[in-house]
Amino acid sequence: MSATALLIVLIAAFTHATWNLAAKRAGGGLPFVWLGCTLGLAFYAPAVTSYWLWQHPVLSGRALLVMLGSGVIKTIYSLILQRGYRTGDFSLIYPLARGTGPLFSTIAAIIIFGERPSALALAGGGIIVASVFYLTGGASLLHQSRAHLRNAMYFGLATGLCIATYTVWDQRAVSHLGIPPLLYDCGTSLVMFALLTPFAWPRHAEVAREWREHKWHAAAVGGLGAVGYVLILTAMSFTPVSYIAPAREISIVIGAFFGAKFLKEAEGKRRLLAAAGMTVGLIALALG
Repeated sequence: MSATALLIVLIAAFTHATWNLAAKRAGGGLPFVWLGCTLGLAFYAPAVTSYWLWQHPVLSGRALLVMLGSGVIKTIYSLILQRGYRTGDFSLIYPLARGTGPLFSTIAAIIIFGERPSALALAGGGIIVASVFYLTGGASLLHQSRAHLRNAMYFGLATGLCIATYTVWDQRAVSHLGIPPLLYDCGTSLVMFALLTPFAWPRHAEVAREWREHKWHAAAVGGLGAVGYVLILTAMSFTPVSYIAPAREISIVIGAFFGAKFLKEAEGKRRLLAAAGMTVGLIALALG
């Protein structure tokens, strides 16, 4: 992985952890997801308009279909993520989702697309995933005394599967089809907006309440989510997904800090050790 790609991924990791913290604090459902999507499109509008007038891009029918597929996957992802945040702690859902996502996507990239990351890069990804496992409590999650956490854990794993799916899907779109990342993510957001609006419209009273109580959280989700993912798509356009996906998980370290600092979550020693492990994994991944 080049230094440029690594820098882009680190910036995106910070924005990702930040908007997820906002989503957790809001604790909303479909009306909040729709509101965040709408505000994200508002952030996109001037940038996309300027780019379109400047470059005059032409999108093929295949590109539009790929954007449609990505929008469907991300709609499912967003709804499952919000359900997870309403069910479990930030320090459980976020690491599970971000930790299992690269594992699934790296396996998919190797099996389906024939990518061959180096042994050092694979070791780095493994260390990151192992550190995430330790961060979440490891095998103790299966103990009977923590049965109430297992339902939340399932939402975290389902979110990770969605992350893996759209990561591999989107990497193919920007690297093989050459779709500009800005237009691509805006297009997928339009698809999400179209899919969610028929369900959000009858619940306009709930949308209004979300606006009154969580408009700044929704703005953070929409704005930072857009910026962070365009950065990731940019890195994907010149870096294999099997390197990008695990490297993004440094956001778990940032998220663990946010959980302890802003949500007053415990187990600081465990998080510190897990963060150290992820740092070692990230260095190995970058050198590989």
